[in-house]
Amino acid sequence: MVRVLLFASLREAVGRGEMSVPLPTPNTVSALVEALQAQGEPYASALSTGGRWRVAVNQEMAMLSTEIAAGDEVAIFPPVTGG
Repeated sequence: MVRVLLFASLREAVGRGEMSVPLPTPNTVSALVEALQAQGEPYASALSTGGRWRVAVNQEMAMLSTEIAAGDEVAIFPPVTGG
C-alpha cells in the first residue's frame, strides 16, 4: 500500500485528505495518479488539470516518473498552497 495525501483544492475536490491505495504497476507516481483517476469522480476531475500540481514522495519533491514503493508517502498538492 501507498499512503496518499491530498492538499488544498485537491483535498476539497475529493472530500478527503488521506488514503491508502495499492501500489500500482508500474510503480511510478504517474501510474499512481492514473489509478486514482480511474476511480472516477471526483478523482478524475481533480487530477486532470494537466499535471498542474506538485508531488512529493516521502517529503522530497518528485516527478511523475519517480518510482515508488510499498509504504511510501505520496503527497499531491497545487503549486501554491496556503496556511
